[in-house]
Amino acid sequence: MAGRHETARGSRGRERPPLTRGAVLKAAVAFADERGIEALSMRQLAEVLRVEAMSLYNHVAHKEDLLDGMVDLAVAEIEVPTIGEDWKATMRRRAISAHEMLLRHPWASMLIVSRINVGPAMLLYMDATIACLKHAGFSYAMADHAMSALDSQIYGFTLLKANFPIGTAEYAGAARQFLPMIPAETHPHMRALAEEVIAGRHSGINELAFGLDLLLDGLDRLRDKPRIRRRRKADH
Repeated sequence: MAGRHETARGSRGRERPPLTRGAVLKAAVAFADERGIEALSMRQLAEVLRVEAMSLYNHVAHKEDLLDGMVDLAVAEIEVPTIGEDWKATMRRRAISAHEMLLRHPWASMLIVSRINVGPAMLLYMDATIACLKHAGFSYAMADHAMSALDSQIYGFTLLKANFPIGTAEYAGAARQFLPMIPAETHPHMRALAEEVIAGRHSGINELAFGLDLLLDGLDRLRDKPRIRRRRKADH
């Protein structure tokens, strides 16, 4: 079997850079971005890298190891929360950054939510999130609830945005097309909403920030505030 750093020759005999785990994972991510995670196989990836399939096993133990590495590479693109800054501002940036990453890598959402991911980037991301929330005054239990609620908003919104069958530029036209199917007699409120979109009074576009700000404002009211409680006791 070849060594840890294989070299391969192109069609004109030129050597390509050595094959490494990082190169394998980056190629797998690019493959999944372009063709979808379902099309990814060790054989297909080897063809892209122009190496023998067995060479890949010098760098990834098996397909599951490949997927775990791909997830960690994607998560490394997310902005890590910063302790000491305004917690809502840094959590908002975290959410927007995660949403943008998931749109760049549509295959990543299901892999993240359906697997136990303990790669270095994921562990850093999770630990920094909990640390930021704890520093803001949340208990560990409430920090966990807060992180789960925020992530549910991120993943749910992203999945809807990525899979919704109508583009944002087509909302008014779609509303006009479906208007005859929404009689005012039986569905008055749906029809009224469609008419708002047709008239241009409502874009029909939903934004991540809307639900995100609702969550952040609600979580702010649930924070543990020991300093305030101690001050109130002292006042009595």
